Amino acid sequence: MKKYRYCFNTLVLVALIAVLVASCATRRKLSSLQSGETNASLELAENDRDLPTQVFHSKTTKDTLKIKDDDGTEMLFMKAIKDEETGEVVATEELEAAKVTARFRNMAERHGKVDLTFQVIVPPDMQDSRWQIRFYPDMYILGDTVRLDNVLITGKAYRKAQLRGYQQYNRFLSQIISDSTRFIDLHQLELFLRRNMPQLYAYKTDSTLVSDEQFNTAYGVTEQQAIEHFTDKIARHMNERRKARRDKLYESYVKTLLVNDNIRLDTVLRSEQGEFVYYYTQTINTRPRLRKVDIVLSGEIFEGENRMFEIPMSKPLTFYISSVSSFAMDIERYETVVIERKAAADISSPIDFKTGGSEIDPSLGRNEAELGKIRSVLSSLVQNETYDLDSIVVTASASPEGKLAMNQKLARDRSEAICAYFHRYVNMLQDSLARETGFSVDEFGEIKQEQYVRRSIPFISHNVGEDWDRLDLMVDRDTTLTEGNKSRYTVISRIKDLDAREYALQKERYYPYLRNQLYPALRRVTFAFAMHRKDMVKDTIHTTVLDSVYYRGVQALKNMDYDNAVRILAPYKDINTAIAYMGADRNYNALEILKREPSSPEVNYMLAILYSRTGDEQAAVQKYMQACKQNPSFVHRGNLDPEISVLISMYGLNQEPEDDLFL
Repeated sequence: MKKYRYCFNTLVLVALIAVLVASCATRRKLSSLQSGETNASLELAENDRDLPTQVFHSKTTKDTLKIKDDDGTEMLFMKAIKDEETGEVVATEELEAAKVTARFRNMAERHGKVDLTFQVIVPPDMQDSRWQIRFYPDMYILGDTVRLDNVLITGKAYRKAQLRGYQQYNRFLSQIISDSTRFIDLHQLELFLRRNMPQLYAYKTDSTLVSDEQFNTAYGVTEQQAIEHFTDKIARHMNERRKARRDKLYESYVKTLLVNDNIRLDTVLRSEQGEFVYYYTQTINTRPRLRKVDIVLSGEIFEGENRMFEIPMSKPLTFYISSVSSFAMDIERYETVVIERKAAADISSPIDFKTGGSEIDPSLGRNEAELGKIRSVLSSLVQNETYDLDSIVVTASASPEGKLAMNQKLARDRSEAICAYFHRYVNMLQDSLARETGFSVDEFGEIKQEQYVRRSIPFISHNVGEDWDRLDLMVDRDTTLTEGNKSRYTVISRIKDLDAREYALQKERYYPYLRNQLYPALRRVTFAFAMHRKDMVKDTIHTTVLDSVYYRGVQALKNMDYDNAVRILAPYKDINTAIAYMGADRNYNALEILKREPSSPEVNYMLAILYSRTGDEQAAVQKYMQACKQNPSFVHRGNLDPEISVLISMYGLNQEPEDDLFL
């Protein structure tokens, strides 16, 4: 017994020592964090297109490019880097970086999107098995702050405690009974029925429904009462108590939640011996005026539900966004159009008349609204500053029911009535315009009385009588009539005598549909307006107007909508088309166009980007140097475009002659 007690005490002692050591390690880590000696960092992901402040190693064989200036002068450029210790620019074949320390990166957008990639680095002294580190990356873009998806770094012991809480809660949930029949002692209930109610027990193998009323009448007890008698009320009560305690016990067991929403990464660290690095990529849509994006990192450290430490905000990483849309040219393109002296317009209106009548009644049907619409059109045409109204042709039509001669007379009378009605309106309108004419002051300050020139605008009456052509079209397009109906109608429509044709239709079963649904649309009035351009003598004039299609393409290019810009600008094959192709990453299409463009700083610079993208470094350097010579501002611009900045870094471009880069 003493031996077992000794072993047990030894195990307890070892466990206590382990706890004390872990506690001391945790306090040491917290102390290091609070003093600022240890912290997480936000850094750029290493790649071969960085522009970092780096420590470089030994000098190696020179790698040179030979290019020619516009005047034929040859220049040699070699891969080079400035030695950090001596300040001397030296040639190097491979740039072996010891550590990336740059806080910015130049990014080129593609298809209106940019991938921002950075590293979240957690040093060993910041890691603890009992901790969860919650990182909150924030993005600053065009004055707005956007919270990116969080990153959770979870210790092994923290996750174990997290899961233990869920396991305890799940065990509790498994004790809750959802099936209420489990509280009924079915065996005792069956014995009771077999001994005391054999007639009811017989229903065990019979599916016949026994209502509560029948049950109660036959045995003097309800079904519910019988069930209640053989129900374990204590067990049911305990189950209800468990249900009522679900929320409370969830809070008691689950101290820290397993969260999936707005989480980019939730990983469990199995070891705390090495630096943890997470590569974070955020894709954003570019937009006009977007030139840079800043990303900062803050966070918290939790042990269980207790916040142990608030991670201060990191220094920002800055991504400078380079967009080819900034090269979009405000070019005005024009197209030739033919302007006709004469113009025409027409409107149709379903003005209602009383059966067999031609008098205009504004209160009938929708006449008030229709007449108002026509008056509005006439008013705008009479006062139009571009056109003079020459004449108005009014055509009335009737539906086929009744005799043709009567319908023709009816259509003629209605057309003449409408002509007279609106002729009076136009005369009153011109009288009103003449009265409203006032005075004007010319450029010399003299007051002149304006005079409205009245014009005689004739109304010409036409009529169609019975509009069978329109009825044929309506029947053909109708979706209610069957194909059989339409076939019968086609046969009848070949009858030359229109009265006989209408009589034949009346015998068809679908005739009521024609008369009630289609015929009303045949009783209409059409207005045709003949006009001519004021102060224009020739019948046609050829002139140029701004090409609105090209303008929309340029606007799409400026808005970085490259696919739409390519679709619109492709037929023009000019510099803006090439820029659209560059934005859509269709580099060879862009090269084909820009090679034909006259030499300019912008063209040469874009060619340098395209040659760099397609792997022709020599041509890229040559075009970039030409652009800088033509316009020195491209020296600075080159640092903003990754395709150019890598060449500047690789070959030491834009250095002074004494730096021995130019031979």
